[in-house]
Amino acid sequence: MIVIDTNIVLDAFVFDDPGSVALKAALAGRSIEWLATQPMRDELERVLAYPLIAKRLARQQRDASEVLARFDAQARIVEVAARAAIRCRDPDDQKFVDLALAHQAGLLSKDRALLCLSKRLLALGVRTQPNL
Repeated sequence: MIVIDTNIVLDAFVFDDPGSVALKAALAGRSIEWLATQPMRDELERVLAYPLIAKRLARQQRDASEVLARFDAQARIVEVAARAAIRCRDPDDQKFVDLALAHQAGLLSKDRALLCLSKRLLALGVRTQPNL
């Protein structure tokens, strides 16, 4: 099981980052289970409306609904996790920490605030990494 932060979702499904190839293949092949919550989906929807992201999608002749459809097809929405004892400096990122700890899932992120917690999370059984 994995929890994927919004920036990694954007890398994979908007920016087609080459570093996301393994992640996209694993998700498409269902060899990993992606856990998410409704607030994570809501955040993605909000970010997809940012002008820079919307322009990128338009250049690719795509729209936010396609990215959200991939999210809906590949992520398993679960209940919001209880707030974990480990606190993230960025309150917007706390939901990823909480969910990963609650389900003992890996956490995919390039976010500095989340990566700073790597050692503490690993001590509790959660591996944090930027890609698969």
